[in-house]
Formats: sequence, structure tokens, C-alpha cells
Amino acid sequence: MPINELRSITTFVRTAELGSLRKAAAVQSITPQAASQALAQLEQHLGVRLFHRTTRSMALTEEGQRFLEAAQPALLGLQRAMQTAKITKDEMSGPLRIVGPHSMFVPVVGPVIKEFCKAYPDVQPDVQLDDRIGNWVEDRVDIGFRIGMSPHEGVIARRLFTLQLIICASPEYLQRCGAPDSLDALGAHKCCAYRSTNKGRVLPWQVKISDAVVDHPVAPAFCTNDEDIELATVLSGVAIGQLASVIAARHIRAGRLVPLLTRHVADHAGFFLYYGSRAAQPVRARAFIDLALERLTDSSEFVLSEKELAAAERKGRKLHKAN
Repeated sequence: MPINELRSITTFVRTAELGSLRKAAAVQSITPQAASQALAQLEQHLGVRLFHRTTRSMALTEEGQRFLEAAQPALLGLQRAMQTAKITKDEMSGPLRIVGPHSMFVPVVGPVIKEFCKAYPDVQPDVQLDDRIGNWVEDRVDIGFRIGMSPHEGVIARRLFTLQLIICASPEYLQRCGAPDSLDALGAHKCCAYRSTNKGRVLPWQVKISDAVVDHPVAPAFCTNDEDIELATVLSGVAIGQLASVIAARHIRAGRLVPLLTRHVADHAGFFLYYGSRAAQPVRARAFIDLALERLTDSSEFVLSEKELAAAERKGRKLHKAN
């Protein structure tokens, strides 16, 4: 039978300190039989006898005394380390490592972090923005955010909200160039495209046709690998772009952008929160997870309903025609 070294050494030290195997068992909340077995396993493992036993007493052998002198300080240090880890786990202070993509992090997670820091000023967030899918276990990540499902095992995923991809133009662009009436008509318009940072290629737009989401390549009049530049380009009227609802929603609601071809909005992807085993999470991580879920789950701030999209498109096209 394999030996449980920690239990066996603890049983030995407690027996030596208390002078009784029964008392040592009670302190550890185990049966006297389990304590006796642990001690026997330790003696067998070491190949020495640690106690002289009689029906009434137990006394250390010479080998037992030497082993006690060596094991006692080490066991005390280990117990202190374990207690420190438990205390740290339950403290609302210390580092909190968070990762997420560049494009979505600031508008979505930024306000949550700000609120969390006000509530728990002794927690020190360590935020890393990275579009790649890293190994969150090896990178010691407490909480992660990303678009789509994670390929890694051992992480818990919580879908926060749907991510829509919306074709948009500014009112200035529509006044100057008109509005496309179909996907095919986009070929006659100036389009802004996104170049993948990881792969270096220009990404096609993703559009919904019937119930399927398909790639729709565009010939870019403007290309960038930065979402902020892409947004600025579309807002300034240089080109039409396909923007994520996280970025575009507030501008559509304010009238600075007009959604186009809204029947083709792709909404197959989602924005997810990831974390490891909740039972093993420090209390500060659990508190942040709870706040993020409360603030972001099914958030209407970053998602436009079909009715809202259609109304904004009608209004934008109507104003264009009137001008």
C-alpha cells in the first residue's frame, strides 16, 4: 500500500508530542486504527522502529528521537506555509491576473475593473491584452476574456453576450456615395477591411445568409490591423466598414453611424468569461467573476435588437434620400 507521507509524519510527530497514539489520532480527526496504520507504514518505509511500545506507554527509540528532531521543524514550516496560503486565498487583497483581447477589453471590461478597484482598493489587477490564445494555466491567469469558445480543457466558460458584426457607414459617407442595397452592391463602394495581426491576411466580412454565416470577401479601399483606426475611418466617412457591436452600438444609437444590410448581421459568436475551478479561486478572483457576470451577462449595452437595427437603418436611409 502506498504511504501517505504527510499523514504518517504528522501522526508520528503528534504521537511523540502528546505521548499517546489515541490523542494524536483525535487531534488529526482520524481513527486510532488509521493513526496506528500510518505510523506502521512510516516505520516500514524508513526501515527503523520509531517507538518502544508497551500496553500503557510509548517512548521514542534513538532513531525515533533523531527523526523527530529533523521532522518537527520541517513539519512546522509546512503547516505555516499551508496556513499562509489559506489566509491569502481568503484575503480581499493581492494580485489579480486578467487577460483579454485588445479590441473588446477597454469598452467592455474596463468599467468593471474600475468599479472593482473602487470596491476593493487592496487588490492589484495585472491586466494583459493579448489576441493570441495562450496557455492560461502556465501563464498563471486568474480570469480571461475572449471572443468564442476556448480550446483549452480545464477552464470554465461563461457566455456573457452575443457579438454582432454590423456593416456600418457614417451619414457623411451615405450623403456622398449612397447606400448599398445588397451584398453584391458593396463591390461599387469603398470598404474598410481588417488585417489579422496573427496571420497577416485581410479578413473577409462575415455575413448571415438565411441561417448560415458565410465569408464575404471585400476589396479594401482602406486596411488596418487596429480596431480604433478602423472605427475612426468609418466614422470619418472614408469607407464603409463591418464593426463589432461592442464598438459600434453606441455610435449607432447616437446617429453617428448607420447600420446597413441589417438582415445580414452575423451574430454567431459570443464574448466569454473564463476561469479555473471556482473552489480553488482566491476570494478576490471570485468577487471579480461575480461582478463581471452581474454587469455583463446579456448586456443590452453591447447588443442591438433586430428591431433596433432595422429602425436605425430605415432612419439613416430615409435621411440620406431626403438630402
